[in-house]
This record gives sequence, structure tokens and C-alpha cells, in this order.
Amino acid sequence: MSQSSFVAKQGNEKPVLICFSHLRWRFVYQRPQHLMTRAAQQWTVYFFEEPIYERGAKVRYDVSEGAPGVAVVVPVLPEGATSQQATDAQKVILDDVLAVHRGAVTAFWYYTPCAVNFSLHREPDICIYDCMDELSAFKGASPELAACERRLFAVADLVFTGGRALYEAKRFRHPNVHLFPSSVDKDHFAKARGSGFADPSDQAGIKRPRIGFFGVLDERFDIELTAAIADLRPEWQFILIGPVVKIDKSELPRRANIHWLDCKNYQELPQYLAHWDVGFMPFAINAATRFISPTKTPEFLAAGLPVVSTPVRDVVRDWGDEGLVSISHDAEDFVEKLEGVLNEPRAPWLANVDSRLAKLSWNDTWRRMSTLINNEVSWRLRWQELSPRLDEGAPTSAEADNV
Repeated sequence: MSQSSFVAKQGNEKPVLICFSHLRWRFVYQRPQHLMTRAAQQWTVYFFEEPIYERGAKVRYDVSEGAPGVAVVVPVLPEGATSQQATDAQKVILDDVLAVHRGAVTAFWYYTPCAVNFSLHREPDICIYDCMDELSAFKGASPELAACERRLFAVADLVFTGGRALYEAKRFRHPNVHLFPSSVDKDHFAKARGSGFADPSDQAGIKRPRIGFFGVLDERFDIELTAAIADLRPEWQFILIGPVVKIDKSELPRRANIHWLDCKNYQELPQYLAHWDVGFMPFAINAATRFISPTKTPEFLAAGLPVVSTPVRDVVRDWGDEGLVSISHDAEDFVEKLEGVLNEPRAPWLANVDSRLAKLSWNDTWRRMSTLINNEVSWRLRWQELSPRLDEGAPTSAEADNV
């Protein structure tokens, strides 16, 4: 369906998509940002973040541009507000945002099921649940999550899942579930394959070989495994990039050959990866990683870097079984696999990588999602148009009794 098919129910305003996210737009650039920037070509997008709390604040919301066509909405609530007060305030904020677009076709897109607490009083034209993680398994998860997800399944028109394991866990909970695993912006990460990038100043003094990880460092990151690998090969250099959350920084292993380079923005990543030799993914095998489908897997591969990973289920099935990612089960095996990829010729492997990545892109993911959404909205709008006519032609109860 073309964009022209999406017209306001009154007038011709661009349709509106409200994305409710537990992740902040300016945190780590991942699935929500990739999809919402593409959605903004068709929709007016509001990226509705979770509240921040300020001492003495009056209820308000701050709006800024996250990307062209994407407005980031941040509710600001007074410190000490109760859960009910937060819910009531966010209802008002949501209503205020939607009031500007009265009559427009509207979609609600959920990453956080808990947003149902303040949004179900509205009836969008379509409700989408993009389940990118099993949030209830994460450290510090809200005890409400499971109940909120049940409510979300009850009202959702479409459910997308961010990986195969998630799809298998959710597909029987809703009649319209679709698998959309992690994708990749190949052109962006392929910049790392060239020699045009200077080594960043905070990395330039680090010796080779360099084995790197980028992403969120939380309970999914295996601290003990990383330390053990570094101890087994003190001449190798391990570079880690990303925010540390939900774990104490004092728990992170400190070694002469482990280099913590903090956060880098998405645009900087190819410059760092261009000067790495291998990517590694030392994920802990626990409840928090049972359903993950790491976006960094295809990103490493697009950058031309061999990857060694712990046996995360989706990584094994989607990449390991095809020989594109080496799978390791302990520190000694990890070192052996790293030595292997450091010494193996890359041309044949890279040809296989590029053949696989040719079938994968965020543009294609959004195109296929958008087709499902457009078809659903088109059907619903057509039904709304036909319903009054069907009602007009329906027999009265007395007439029906005589049939």
C-alpha cells in the first residue's frame, strides 16, 4: 500500500505512530531506532520514553527531535510520584500528543508492555507489539510485566518478534505473530572494511591482536569468562565499548590487556571496528540471554570481522550452524576458537558472509513489516466504512424473527 492509502479519517494528515519504549532514544542505537527512522518516511512518529523524575517538578513532557520525522517525548514527573500518579500523568500527556492529530490514522507500537497501563483508554487504528526481548527475564524487571504482556496480547493486532527463540515462545499466544530477527545496516558497518579510518586516539596505542565487543554491558555479559580468556592470553588485547548498566563497575575485570573505552555513538563504531582483528560475544548463558538475538552478530560480520560467541541459542541456529560464527563453551575453547579465526584465511569465509548478508537489511525488514501493517489498517478502515452500510441493510429484530 502506498503512503497515499494512509489518509486521515478527516482531512489528509499524515498517519501517526506512537512508539512506547523502555529504551531511551539516545542510549544505544538498536532495533527501535532502526525501525522508527524508517517508519518516519511514512508516519509522523512519536517515540514515547519512560518518565524521568525530578525533585519539585511539575508534570510536563519534553519533546526533541531524535531523527527527521521522529519526535522523542519524555514525561517529566515529580520525584516521589506514586505508580497511579505516574499512570494518570502519562495518560494526560498521551492525550495531549494525540489531540494535535485528531482524525488521523493512528498506530500504537509497543516495546514495553507496561505502557498498556496508560494507553488502553485510547483506541488506535492498529496496535503492534514488537517483542524484541523477554523483558521479564531481565534484572530488575517490573513484577507487572507478565500481566501487562497478557493485556497487550489481548489487544494487539500484530505481534513481531526479534528472534527465533522469542517467536517460538510467543507464537501460540496470539493468532498473528511474525518473525523478524535482528537485521543490519550493511553499508554503515562495511565502512570498517576499508583502510580510510584513522585509529581513534583512545585506541591507537593498544597493541595487536585486538579482540573487541561493543554493546550494553549488563547481566547478560559474562564477566568471569572475559577475565579467564584474558588471563589465558595476556598478549592479546580485549577492547570493550558500551555503557555499563545494572552491574557494579567495580565487578568488571581489570587487567592490563582489557581496555574499557566507555560509550561510543553509532556513527563512530565502524572507525573502531576497522582496527579490530576479531569480534567476541562473551554472553552469559542465563535466563536473560535465553531469548536474545544479538544485533551485533550481523554488524560484526558486515564489518568483515570473524566472531566467536558463547552458545546463545539464536546465534547458534542462525549463524553458528552455517559456519559464519564460531561457537565456544568455555574459556579454553574460546581461546582455541579465537586462535583459529585469527590464523584462518578470510576470503572464503567472507564470501559466505556476504552471501548471507545480501538477504538481510533493516530496509527490507521495515518493508515487510510495513506491508503487514498497511494491509491490516486498510482492512480495518474499509470495515469502518462498510459497517454503517451493513447496519443500514440489516433486518430489524422483528424482521429477523419472521425469517
